[in-house]
Amino acid sequence: MCTAISYKNKNHYFGRNLDLEYSYKESVTITPRQYPFHFKRCKAINNHYGIIGMAYVQDNYPLYYDATNEAGLSMAGLNFPDNAEYFPEIEGKDNITPFEFIPWILSQCKNIDEAKKLLEKMNMVNISYSEQLSLSPLHWIISDREKSITVESVSEGLKVYDNPVGVLTNNPTFPYHMMNLNNYMSLSVDPPGNNFSEGISMNNYSRGMGALGLPGDWSSASRFVRATFVKENSVAGTSEEEEVSQFFHILDSVAFPRGVVRMKPDLYEITIYSSCCDTKKGIYYYKTYDNPHIKAVDMRKVSMESSSLISYPLYLKE
Repeated sequence: MCTAISYKNKNHYFGRNLDLEYSYKESVTITPRQYPFHFKRCKAINNHYGIIGMAYVQDNYPLYYDATNEAGLSMAGLNFPDNAEYFPEIEGKDNITPFEFIPWILSQCKNIDEAKKLLEKMNMVNISYSEQLSLSPLHWIISDREKSITVESVSEGLKVYDNPVGVLTNNPTFPYHMMNLNNYMSLSVDPPGNNFSEGISMNNYSRGMGALGLPGDWSSASRFVRATFVKENSVAGTSEEEEVSQFFHILDSVAFPRGVVRMKPDLYEITIYSSCCDTKKGIYYYKTYDNPHIKAVDMRKVSMESSSLISYPLYLKE
């Protein structure tokens, strides 16, 4: 389970929580402009935007979980079991596998409009990375500094939705999450008035009662509501430090502490890492479950004209 958000204050930030019961030994990975992206059914792209994000690097290929390119376009893939469906090859389409999707878009596009044009001719093809690494059921959020979209490959085909809240979690499909927000339109950051009865005297006996009814569980539907409410009402300073700190506080509101979601005896889902990328500067901030101190990797501190991946192992402990 996961949560991703796009957040604009003075500057724009994009990131996510990766919530799992195990780690793939992911690393912060920079793909320079000359790294050759090879695709299963499309021509290689040898010159492209530089990319930074969290990836599991396998056979020198970055399997990105979330990433941002140097033009400021960002993407994250989130678990979407029972809904995701991938298809056979279709002649005349760009047949892209799910594990290639982030590199395919971020290598070529600088904004949402350009991404939408690529999506018009794309087919999410059912080809695994290898026999050992089968495809994960995913859907994606794509964001530039002004807007976001959600992409879902389902039984009816490839669906592209405008995402006005800049939030994505997991099941059900995205239209449900947007409809479900209507159930919480009465929530407020202000103290509530008495709409219960004119004949009964009622008082606010505690601060924060305007948000009574905000769901507090870890289901994807509840996290979507909670992350949207917190993000939409977020107030932050304008310094980099204040904005990054606020971003992580938003993600903390939907994070998984060990013990609340049990997968099997003695195995629990936790927030493996949380990320926050400054999409203008190309600085990727992250923290891990056992190391809450925020670390940073700056893509502009390395040679972007290289053809070799640059990976930084995570600082998992303090």
